[in-house]
Amino acid sequence: MNYSGVPEPNITYDPKHYMCRRAAGPLVLDGRVDKPFWAAADWTDDFVDIEGDLRPRPWKQTRVKMLWDDEYFYFAADMVEDQIWATLTERDSVIFYDNDFEIFIDPDGDTHQYYEFEINALNTVWDLLLVKPYRDGGPAVNGWDINGLKTAVYIDGELNNPAAENRRWSVEVAIPWKSLRECAPEGRGPLTGEFWRVNFSRVEWRTEVVDGEYRKVINPETGKSYPEDNWVWSPMGLINMHYPELWGYVVFTDEDGPATFEIPQDEHIKWELRRLYYRERNYYESHGAFTADVKLLMGEDAWRIQPTIELTSRMFQISASSSDGSATFYIREDGKLWRENGGK
Repeated sequence: MNYSGVPEPNITYDPKHYMCRRAAGPLVLDGRVDKPFWAAADWTDDFVDIEGDLRPRPWKQTRVKMLWDDEYFYFAADMVEDQIWATLTERDSVIFYDNDFEIFIDPDGDTHQYYEFEINALNTVWDLLLVKPYRDGGPAVNGWDINGLKTAVYIDGELNNPAAENRRWSVEVAIPWKSLRECAPEGRGPLTGEFWRVNFSRVEWRTEVVDGEYRKVINPETGKSYPEDNWVWSPMGLINMHYPELWGYVVFTDEDGPATFEIPQDEHIKWELRRLYYRERNYYESHGAFTADVKLLMGEDAWRIQPTIELTSRMFQISASSSDGSATFYIREDGKLWRENGGK
């Protein structure tokens, strides 16, 4: 197999985090986020551009709340918008061809076997399972569905009416753990104190009004619409959501659980292994082979790990000890990252 290069994100490792409290009662979905069910949940930070500080901040506010109970993972998204439109009505359409809201969930943080969910203002959804990120060969399983999914959209204005006084649209989503546990550690939902890797994206197209309807603005130089904007909760440092290692940390707590979270040292170790994976893959693209030269990959950067590289002609495995020395982390050529108990 000829492995492609993997662009290294231009970002300092500091994913967002969110303390997800338990819900006090059941959710009756209507798309509104201003009801008592959500009162106990904090808002996330406002979304930023997918590239982070490399690009200007979004000019329309987006923010999210989360809660959980024994049955569901709950999401509420609030999006300021003066142009509320959608066209796609068939489930599993490519929803981001419309303005949309997206959820990404990697239960065990190994970057394989994760979920993607998209919804537009018509309440049309696209749910899929990624066996691997596209950079590692995918594929996406479009036939996978979230059984028991509940969704609702609320529009403060009028859908597909440029003459209306449009202010915002909001979304509520309830995803059953029985669907998410397929790719989760031990085949179960989270326990109090555990975290899952999660991120969100809002896709925003540049539109204009033509004959009383919204139309994407065409770039006269290309004859195609301008690229969409991608606004996210935890920035990626490049235009690609499918880097699960950069998604935020959602920590599941009790109703009055702790309010703070610090990224564990082992997560920083895993990030450094991930950076070596980028560089090993990029070396292969340039040279047609992997390298066992650790110093070459590490360059002049400061590192906290002392990695070991094992090679064959078509595979590599890079390892480093956990922060307390009780386990070893491994990453391989297709991006899979895992832990084995027992020191090096």
